[in-house]
Amino acid sequence: MTGKCVVNWFRWTALAEAVSYLVLLGVAMPLKYVLGMPLAVKVAGSIHGGLFVVFCVLLWLAIQKAAWPLSRAAMLFAASLVPLVPFWLDARLKKWAEAAV
Repeated sequence: MTGKCVVNWFRWTALAEAVSYLVLLGVAMPLKYVLGMPLAVKVAGSIHGGLFVVFCVLLWLAIQKAAWPLSRAAMLFAASLVPLVPFWLDARLKKWAEAAV
């Protein structure tokens, strides 16, 4: 797997993980606490957790295959913890994917 391929997979996973985070916070948690539907958090939380694990694995692969500096990886990891920031960073990720070998 090339660095460019890893970065593209990372980019799409980061977007999916960000969407799942917003669904967890904006849909599942209100369903649990307002309507008493805890299953919503279990389902959305499981999906989000799985995507976050894939996100972390792909971030590690991007460090290795695309020769990303640790500072970039740390910034992207921190950005994944704040809702909406991954969407803002997507254009930058697209440029990094094009620059990767």
